[in-house]
Amino acid sequence: MSRNDPIADALVNIKNNENAAKKTVVIRPASRLLKEILKIMQQKGYIGTFEFVDDGREGLFKIELLGKINECRAVKPRYAVKKDEFEKFEKRYLPSYDVGTIIVSTPQGVLTHVEAKEKEIGGRLLAYVY
Repeated sequence: MSRNDPIADALVNIKNNENAAKKTVVIRPASRLLKEILKIMQQKGYIGTFEFVDDGREGLFKIELLGKINECRAVKPRYAVKKDEFEKFEKRYLPSYDVGTIIVSTPQGVLTHVEAKEKEIGGRLLAYVY
């Protein structure tokens, strides 16, 4: 069985395990993009530590959950956003001003929407979490 969107699968898996009050979750398959998304979620305090485990196939991530995620989802379709259009998507995906994070893929790497606004660069929306 092929996976259409491994990022969306991973975020739904994190959310479901968070709702079930689990302490850890195993995400498979692992990718560099997913690793960057997890780093941002860790920096913002939504998840604890995570580690990559090479199982000889696609690899997996073991993630420690902290119970701080209310919602996390992938943005589909992956909208292209110019440097001055972030406010429109903040209103669409986040519950209120200054609550939550939109994760954006930019030419300078994977950033939060706040960092992308500060650097005045656009990109593609990947996910949101609050």
